[in-house]
Amino acid sequence: MLGIPRIGPRRELKKAIESYWAGRIDAESLHAVGRELRQSQLTGLYAAGLDSVPVGTFSYYDQMLDTAVLFGALPPRVAAIADPLDRYFAAARGTETVAPLEMTKWFDTNYHYLVPEIGPETEFSLHPEKLLGELKEALDLGLPARPVVIGPLTFLKLAKGIDQDPLRRLAELLPLYRELLRGLAEAGAQWVQLDEPVLVTDLTADELAVVGNVYTELASASDRPALVVATYFGRPGPALPVLASTPVEAVALDFTAGTTVDDIVAVAALRDKLVVAGVVDGRNIWRTDPDQALTTLATLLGSTGALVVSSSCSLLHVPYSLDAEPELDAALRSWLAFGDEKVAEVRMLATALHSGTDAVTDELTVARAALASRWADGRLRDDTVRARLSALGPEALNRAPASKRLPLQRDRLDLPLLPTTTIGSFPQTPAIRKDRAAMVKGTITPEQYRERMRAEIAEVIALQEKLGLDVLVHGEPERNDMVQYFAEQLDGFAATANGWVQSYGTRCVRPPILFGDVARRAPMTVEWIEYAQSLTDKPVKGMLTGPVTILAWSFVRDDQPLADSARQVALAIRDETVDLQAAGIRIIQVDEPALRELLPLRTEQQQHYLDWAVAAFRLATSGISDATQIHTHLCYSEFGEVIDAIAALDADVTSIEAARSHMEVLDDLNAAGFALGIGPGVYDIHSPRVPSVEEMERSLRAALKAVPAERLWVNPDCGLKTRGPVEVEASLRNMRAAADAVR
Repeated sequence: MLGIPRIGPRRELKKAIESYWAGRIDAESLHAVGRELRQSQLTGLYAAGLDSVPVGTFSYYDQMLDTAVLFGALPPRVAAIADPLDRYFAAARGTETVAPLEMTKWFDTNYHYLVPEIGPETEFSLHPEKLLGELKEALDLGLPARPVVIGPLTFLKLAKGIDQDPLRRLAELLPLYRELLRGLAEAGAQWVQLDEPVLVTDLTADELAVVGNVYTELASASDRPALVVATYFGRPGPALPVLASTPVEAVALDFTAGTTVDDIVAVAALRDKLVVAGVVDGRNIWRTDPDQALTTLATLLGSTGALVVSSSCSLLHVPYSLDAEPELDAALRSWLAFGDEKVAEVRMLATALHSGTDAVTDELTVARAALASRWADGRLRDDTVRARLSALGPEALNRAPASKRLPLQRDRLDLPLLPTTTIGSFPQTPAIRKDRAAMVKGTITPEQYRERMRAEIAEVIALQEKLGLDVLVHGEPERNDMVQYFAEQLDGFAATANGWVQSYGTRCVRPPILFGDVARRAPMTVEWIEYAQSLTDKPVKGMLTGPVTILAWSFVRDDQPLADSARQVALAIRDETVDLQAAGIRIIQVDEPALRELLPLRTEQQQHYLDWAVAAFRLATSGISDATQIHTHLCYSEFGEVIDAIAALDADVTSIEAARSHMEVLDDLNAAGFALGIGPGVYDIHSPRVPSVEEMERSLRAALKAVPAERLWVNPDCGLKTRGPVEVEASLRNMRAAADAVR
């Protein structure tokens, strides 16, 4: 395995960290939970038959943040915090007086990493205590431990605060990597894995030359462990022959995301290297086709010096085990492989390769039967949905021009200058979670649950009225998750009970499983939004999740193009918008925070994706009248590469994360000719601090330098689900006061 999850099969680490933050446990108790999780997982991998287990992928928040700590690259603003653990968490999530690091998506996954800040004042220094401690812990257990470290190219390329060339600091950083490798060798490491997923992105000729220089230098030392450089999420392309020409002993490649046998055959230098073949998909949950994988592996044997069977990437991106899903549909369950099952698949493939298929006859028989069952299942195809989509013409993707829509909406809504709103969700309090659990267990009836959620909605509406917000939301108390809630009401999806995956820090999600064609069975949100609107004369937004985000935050089917699935989901969302409008809802928000997330890593593939992603959004939002206002929301991604697509969505108002990135996205939007409503977040909701009126006023005035007041909205960065009621009320009160001051 290239890496393993760390949050715990029952989210033990999440609960321990949040208890530490709340002061209920001390640091030693937190460390004890982490130690137990590490030892249990690593001994489990070894017992399952793996020849090498990864150490160093455990983290209390994020591995990129760990790398910043490893090389002394935390921002100066946290330096005054004496306790190392509290300093670490301050960089991750901020304090009342310290702003956190920016957070964005890890390549094209739904995992969020913390962006290192490396400026002129950054002086790198080595602090390997955590990694050396985890290595010793594993070796003392008799485990064949392989330390894993983010490589220097990926670390610097993904950092911020560096001038034009992010790699210009390599000369300072590489000696510390060499010192680290020497220390790991002295501590007993036989192999070290350096993760360089940046090698599957577009690199210039100069950057490719740097790749060769960096790994020639690191591998030239005599006092080091053997090195495996791991790439994943795509093909390394021209970086592969460059990397193969260096003295590193091994490369790890992702054969589930584009790397082919021909890529290996074409690089003669790989005939003298160990190739770690990632033929078991570490990002999706479908059972591996053993015959296809064995064909790939058998062919590779003749083109490599040695061969290792592996996952394509870290198992961070999939749930722990199917053992936690006894209630899942039996046929569907047989098609799946979560973390433990992927470990078994790796071992089965290696055994078959080494000892012949007769050694794993039973496992192969089960796998082949499951695959046959999947392809024969009638739930994969819905001819009614396909016929509806085929009948839609180009007009289904278009509303009237904004110049016609906006006057109608202005008259209908009658909003003040700089209208205030929130993104959608309000705190999911313990009482809400308790009621939802009780309804699932059957200890309260669906009608009792409905009445309790109505009471929560009434409280949220009353609070927003008291605070004087202009466009209200119902708070989404009835929703377990912004994707799972919809997936549970759509044909073609299945939900898990315990399929938790880490999104960032202690935030976990249960991605639904898209296995067949998608259809809406009945209205999904109308009852709740209609009730909320009945409580106020102010507009209440209908809140929906967009088709791209529903797919990005699900485990998607691999038997048809993602664009086809997006159109099916978009059709279901379109039906919902029509019903919301019929119920009298004047503003409908269709969130697409994952628009940037799914952008292919190679430029040559990006336009095709953007074309179908924009088309899916417009299909979802173009079935209503011009007087109904469409909002969308985007957050926690680097938006510069998709600015044109954001404009092409043609949403009347776009709210967008901007607080941690200091409003820099507004210049990109202006450069793209964006001329519709925009709500750049004026405060970061992922930090527990309550921003002052003055701070948010400064953000608004900064936004007004880029956006005319007539187009500017005032809102937080994201939904308020993860925050506490007291801080939410204080923050929104300050936000409203800031808007009043700027007005």
